[in-house]
Amino acid sequence: MTRFDLPSEELLTRQVPSPGPETLLLESREVPLGGIRGITVHRALPQRALPTVGAWCFLDYFDEAGVPMRVLPHPHIGLQTVTWPLNGEIRHRDTVLSDVMIEPGQLNIMTSGRGIAHSEFSTIPSDESAALRGVQLWVALPPEAAEAEPFFEQHSELPVWHNGGLHARVFVGSLATAVSPATTFTPLVGADVELDAGTSEGLPVKPAFEHAVFVVDGEVTVDDVLVSARQLLYIGDGCSTIDIRADAAARVILIGGEPFGEDLVMWWNFVGRSHADIVSARDDWEARSSRFGTVPGHGEERIPAPPLPTVTLTPRRRRR
Repeated sequence: MTRFDLPSEELLTRQVPSPGPETLLLESREVPLGGIRGITVHRALPQRALPTVGAWCFLDYFDEAGVPMRVLPHPHIGLQTVTWPLNGEIRHRDTVLSDVMIEPGQLNIMTSGRGIAHSEFSTIPSDESAALRGVQLWVALPPEAAEAEPFFEQHSELPVWHNGGLHARVFVGSLATAVSPATTFTPLVGADVELDAGTSEGLPVKPAFEHAVFVVDGEVTVDDVLVSARQLLYIGDGCSTIDIRADAAARVILIGGEPFGEDLVMWWNFVGRSHADIVSARDDWEARSSRFGTVPGHGEERIPAPPLPTVTLTPRRRRR
């Protein structure tokens, strides 16, 4: 997935009083994606107050009824893309010659290393109930993985952890006894959590991790904080259980990981360590260099890189 967001005004954030770990409630914002024929997504991460949660550095939710996804070839460096559809099908093609369909319950995870390009096109829904819906996330790579060769994985068998009326399908990392087979490079968790009406349970989490809960459907109370659809609640490290309650059926995405100790420069589809990293990647993409290769099936069609800003790009740092 490719970013087309421009600098925007500060979003609504709210520090939530809590006797335990730090919490921060944030609103997602609408962002156009994929160019003129693209879709609108709800971006919950990154935000000015919260650039990362562990190594997670990006979270988009898409649910635009009747609008197919048409994202032409575009490049990535320094990250993993994590594609998690909730409804509908998406065709993924990339420059390491992957060509797969993904549907709900399956995971696509693409490790860009020093450079990869891919495209994403949804199938045409046959009726309104089949409208495309899902979550796209990025994970920042540590230096050694960021300079490695790219590769792609699809996983169809993913573990589910149950606790009363709480059902968590773990697509990345581990939660309790459920461990995803997906390749990771830093300690992480990513899970799709469905809650039956009237559920009040605890999620066992690692105290060394910071976490965030993004609400897809309904609303939930997380550690006494009410979180509504398309809101994200950040929860700092230091807790071993996240209490979550749903009076009506609800669905959330849980992400978390050990705090990422490096400064990151994020621009367009690139994650680097410096302004020079970003300039080099952009120049290589515009020059059609072998670094990114060619996505089969698209001919000369691709998404051009936007102009670089006239200032030096600097890392996003968390506001305290």
